[in-house]
Amino acid sequence: MSEIIVTLEIAQTLGVTEEEFEMIKNYLGRTPNYTELSIYSVMWSEHASYKNSIKWIKTLPREGACLLTGAGEENAGLVDIGNGLACAFKIESHNHPSAVEPYQGAATGVGGINRDIFTMGARPVAQLNSLRLGNIDNDRTRWLLRGIVKGIADYGNAFGVPVLGGEVYFDECYNTNPLVNAMSVGIMKKGKMISAIAYGEGNPVYIVGSATGKDGIHGTTFASADLTEDSADDIPAIQVGDPFQEKLLLEATLELAETDAIIGMQDMGAAGIICSTSEMSAKGKCGMKIDLSLVPLRQKNMEAWEILLSESQERMLVVIKKGKEHIVEQIFEKWDLHCARIGEVINEDKLYFYYHGKLVAEVPADSLVLGGGAPVYDREYKEPAYYAENQKFDPNEISQNVDLREVADFLTRHPNIASKKWIYEQYDTMIGTANLTTNRPADAGLLNIKGTNSALAMTTDCNSRYVKADPKVGAMIAVAEAARNVACTGAKPLAITNCLNFGSPMNPEAFWEFVNAIKGMGEACRAFNTPVTGGNVSFYNQTIVDGKAEPINPTPTIGMLGLLKDKLYQTSLAFHRKGDMIYMLGRTSDDIASSEYLYSYHGVKNSPAPEFDLQLEVKLVEVLQELAARNLVNSMHDVSDGGLYIALLESSMPNNLGFDITTPAENRTDAFLFGEAQGRVVVSVSTEKEADFVDFLLEKKFPFNSLGHVTKGELRIDDTSFGFITDEKEKYDNAIGKKMDA
Repeated sequence: MSEIIVTLEIAQTLGVTEEEFEMIKNYLGRTPNYTELSIYSVMWSEHASYKNSIKWIKTLPREGACLLTGAGEENAGLVDIGNGLACAFKIESHNHPSAVEPYQGAATGVGGINRDIFTMGARPVAQLNSLRLGNIDNDRTRWLLRGIVKGIADYGNAFGVPVLGGEVYFDECYNTNPLVNAMSVGIMKKGKMISAIAYGEGNPVYIVGSATGKDGIHGTTFASADLTEDSADDIPAIQVGDPFQEKLLLEATLELAETDAIIGMQDMGAAGIICSTSEMSAKGKCGMKIDLSLVPLRQKNMEAWEILLSESQERMLVVIKKGKEHIVEQIFEKWDLHCARIGEVINEDKLYFYYHGKLVAEVPADSLVLGGGAPVYDREYKEPAYYAENQKFDPNEISQNVDLREVADFLTRHPNIASKKWIYEQYDTMIGTANLTTNRPADAGLLNIKGTNSALAMTTDCNSRYVKADPKVGAMIAVAEAARNVACTGAKPLAITNCLNFGSPMNPEAFWEFVNAIKGMGEACRAFNTPVTGGNVSFYNQTIVDGKAEPINPTPTIGMLGLLKDKLYQTSLAFHRKGDMIYMLGRTSDDIASSEYLYSYHGVKNSPAPEFDLQLEVKLVEVLQELAARNLVNSMHDVSDGGLYIALLESSMPNNLGFDITTPAENRTDAFLFGEAQGRVVVSVSTEKEADFVDFLLEKKFPFNSLGHVTKGELRIDDTSFGFITDEKEKYDNAIGKKMDA
């Protein structure tokens, strides 16, 4: 056992509270040694145990007809997509690592989420990401963005999985603490899932993949701590990725999955060996004996606790059926990867770790994990003062006497609205030749399921400005927007994964934002029948400046999966031809609350969330699917950031067309064009189908409004020219690139 005498002071430096220290002593029947204390430190961190959030996460809807696994039961969610196939998908954060080392932080986030998918036996087929950064005019923000995008691109491109979608927002609240949320989607044969479980006394335990080094040690503890001005000193806690090793590991793993040798397998990401051994053992109600001196190392003089806690990338823990060892060894030798037998399964709830013949740690597996002995807290929360201030907003105090063309130009160039071309052109979006939106842009990514008539729709969505304004309504909007985006492709929303990015759970006001966002998300998911398959909680997204914590805007990112049963119904956001009629589905509104127009152009930071009607949103999603299935529209594009004007502009640009619309006299024009009231979609309809289109909406009793028609390239509003599409497209496409080159 370690000779370091463990004290409460040492425990607290590792993030273990006095109460938790007493719990550990009670579980062990003695004072832990340093290695054991380190084990509990990482396993009981928020990042690994969800100790502050699990009470509320459990209130989310976690059952549905399409689900093949329960939320949190496996490495990722798994849903039935028909044709004898299943889809594994999940989103996770890599925020803190990306804040101090953006390239490796983002790269290893991509690597980790892909491993979660192929560990289950699914081949990753698509990636998405959701990024939040500070003011783009800051040198540090541009440095972070360059590193994060290059990290995602270099790892994902080398690994060979296309990026099908994502989102990027800029706000000063993310100046120091950026958010990097990575999502992966994989396909496998239904019924072939590999579980993250261990059982069977005497079954051998293998570590496969890369060698183990000192990178990433206490990474989960780092992810569950505040960012400070000294966080750069924690760079040793950042993992280092190797996408080429991961590609080999993918192929070896999927080859192994085709054999009958596997009992269970788990990615060795957060918390490393200790996480995989404890979670797999606890799930199978067993234990393990592990010899750490058998772990392949790439650095000399590593301590036992360092080997246990290392988060070196591209590694898996595999439990094999006894007598099948030669199968796994031959496969990994073929792919030139490490494959070391490091222990065996035992029939008791204990993990025994040895190093060079010496027992260095002995801990009950179940005491370490969520649902077992890990602590669960019920944190205090209270409504912040700003929420009441938001409700006092009076839109009548905002002058309507604005230059509409000036506003349109401002929004077109705004980094939250302008094209993210500078970013996505660094990603490989076409590898695998399954991206159906390469030449037919849509509100969500569409992936061809080859050999079938079907396609997968996928998107990531969250407007944190709305969530800050009203966490419950803002989170509902995030789910609704994701459903709209999926439905605008013609697909049916199936399920979600979420990445919950918030401030400290110890801050009652920040925790109030979390609790209310969960309530809103749950209500919306139930309404859309899109259960939560799993995801990630990322607390402590805040910066400590002069002793004061400044949390980010609450950002509950939604990753949604949908299914397009027949690719013939695929619908693009692009206007199709000159002369097509333009309609808006949904209600007209004078609402400008929390719009980019109000927030950035007028500089008004306090207002409620935009107008939102959940039942109307549910009906809208059904109407969109039926419009696509009946082939009644040529395009569908939801009205979101920047309002109706930006939606019209984005539908015009792909085919260099334009629009000529008339605004209603009864609405304030700035709100009609730039407000962000929810539940609205712009569609274009050929004149031949216009009567059937109108009859259908009247039959459905769904509100709609005639706007005008598609033009050859001029943008006209109320007989006033707003320019030509080629000029506006140049502004839109290059706004971020010009900022990055400044």
